[in-house]
Amino acid sequence: MQDEIRSYQDGQAGRMRLNRPHALHALDLAMVRAMTRALIEWRDQDDIRIVLIDHAEGRGFCAGGDVVTIANNIDGHVAAARAFFFEEYRLNHLMYTYPKPGVAFMDGVTMGGGVGITCPCRYRVATERTMFAMPETAIGIFPDVGGGRYLSRLRGRLAQYLSLTSARLNGAECKALRLATHVIASDRLDAVKEKIAANPYRVQAILDEAEEPGSGDAPILARLPLIDRCFASDDLHAILASLDAEEDPWAAATAKTIRAKSPTACQASLRMLVESPKHMHFVDEMRMEYALMVRLIEFPDFREGVRAVLIDKDNAPTWAPLADVAPFFDPLPEAEAWSPLPAHIGKNDF
Repeated sequence: MQDEIRSYQDGQAGRMRLNRPHALHALDLAMVRAMTRALIEWRDQDDIRIVLIDHAEGRGFCAGGDVVTIANNIDGHVAAARAFFFEEYRLNHLMYTYPKPGVAFMDGVTMGGGVGITCPCRYRVATERTMFAMPETAIGIFPDVGGGRYLSRLRGRLAQYLSLTSARLNGAECKALRLATHVIASDRLDAVKEKIAANPYRVQAILDEAEEPGSGDAPILARLPLIDRCFASDDLHAILASLDAEEDPWAAATAKTIRAKSPTACQASLRMLVESPKHMHFVDEMRMEYALMVRLIEFPDFREGVRAVLIDKDNAPTWAPLADVAPFFDPLPEAEAWSPLPAHIGKNDF
């Protein structure tokens, strides 16, 4: 069996390579644990100054979490499904608070859980092959893994647009929206990684030097005024009514896209984007997101969304009626609540 996470030292860099190409490097629990162990091992290793995260082969950086397995676990053993998110969020928090800079190479599909291991990094490198999205509402959940924090800090009403529509961004759009720090041609990445590993103190300069002017078109920029107008509300029905009132064909297509998503997941996502900016600390964001995820994975739309999009692939889900999402945000009982990794945990402690 191949190692689905290849972690090793390269010069002064800790290299972490996702290696599950048949699943577009979607994260499962074993991969989450392997990444966590590597980061803990490197944290106090003086000869490792920087962490580079990429994928070993294939067209995707990371397509997200292995939600098919998670959905199947719901029917038989809810605790197993909860365990994945509990430990994935611990990894996200570890990366967010990590003392050494990280460089994520978003070369190809970067969605869901892939965003969760990209956005905590100080440097986020997109390419001409980048396809960035948070598609969770299509399977009955919400943009998690810190998505509330990252998206809610975007300009205008982009967070609401990206969360509800699962819109895909190219590399230039990621750079324009500050989701990426650089756009570098994919055929230059190997040389860039080699230079950073040899001299991590110059990482900013190395990335700047590798980036060429005119990194591609960013079509979303022309839509910003319309997005701000149509997504001005925090209510799903009001957003749809606003889109319906527009004459632009884009608005009609966007409304149709949203109506195909889980209405409960959409409204929960909107509520999350209101609540997330109120949290001063990332640990509080993760605690809220975990409680919300626990409620949504047990709501019927999650299994139905996974069935329709990822298993049967008929793209014809039968959603449950829109639920009152306010109770989904209630804190979990203390014994069930999410918590970060203990401060002094070692790589062999879990």
